[in-house]
Amino acid sequence: MLNISIVLYNPRWEEELLPLLQELVKCERLRKIYLIDNSPVKCEKVPFKSEKVRYMHMDSNLGYGRAHNIALRESAYWLTEYHLVMNSDIQVHAADIDAMHDWMAQNPLVGLLMPKLVKPNGEQQYAAKRLPTPFDVFGRRFLPKWLMARRNKRYELRDLDLSRPINAPYLEGSFMFLRTTVAVEAGLFDERYFMYPEDIDLTRTIHRNWLTLYYPEWTVVHVHEQASYKNRHMLWIHVQNMCRYFNKWGWLFDKERRIFNREPFFKH
Repeated sequence: MLNISIVLYNPRWEEELLPLLQELVKCERLRKIYLIDNSPVKCEKVPFKSEKVRYMHMDSNLGYGRAHNIALRESAYWLTEYHLVMNSDIQVHAADIDAMHDWMAQNPLVGLLMPKLVKPNGEQQYAAKRLPTPFDVFGRRFLPKWLMARRNKRYELRDLDLSRPINAPYLEGSFMFLRTTVAVEAGLFDERYFMYPEDIDLTRTIHRNWLTLYYPEWTVVHVHEQASYKNRHMLWIHVQNMCRYFNKWGWLFDKERRIFNREPFFKH
C-alpha cells in the first residue's frame, strides 16, 4: 500500500490542487493522502471530500521536510510499505503511480525512485543530479549562465544518457517515491532545514545503502516555479539552508560527495 503527502502553503485549490486530488484518489494502491497545510489561515472547508484524504493545518509554517515527516511517521506507524512525497504543482496519472508501486515491490534494492520530470511544455527538467559543491549552488544562482554552462551540464547529469535509469545521489524533492522502512532507516528529512536542501540530504543518506534511482519509464509534469529566483525572501531562505547543508556535510572537503559523484556510481 501507499501513502502520499503534499505540503501546502496558500494552495491554489481550483486550478492546481483539486485536479491533482481527483486523479490521485483513483490509485488502486492508495491508502491515504496527507495534506499538510503550513498556511497562515486554515482552510475551514476543504473543497474535496474523500475518506482517503486527510487535511492537517499546522499552527505555524514548519517548513517542507518537517511537514512531510509528520506523514512519513504515519506511514511508518501503520506499516505502509511506500510513501510518495510530492509537490502540489505535479500532474501525474494514477495508473503510473500504481505501476511505480508494483515496480518497487519487484525491485527490493531500490530505496527511492523518481520518474522523468518535464515542464508543461514537454521540456525535460533535470531533477536528478550529482551532489552539489558550493560553487555549483551559488554559481548557478549568482554567476552568468554562460560561465556555468559546462559545470551545470555535468551537475545535472546531461553528460549521461538520460533515456536510461541512473543511480543518482541527488533526486529532487518534488516527486520522491520512497520505501518507508528505508526513509525511516535514513532518519527521514533533516528538520534543521526549513526548505531546499532536505531532498539532497535524504537522497545521499539513502544512497549509501540503496539504489536512489532516476527511472524514465514514466513521465510526470512539474510546473516548478523556482520561488527563490523570483522572491528575495525565498532567496535568503535558500542561501541560509544551503549554508546549513554545507556546514553539515563539508564545504570544500566532502569525501562522500567525491565518491558518489564519480560516473561509475551512476550505472545501473
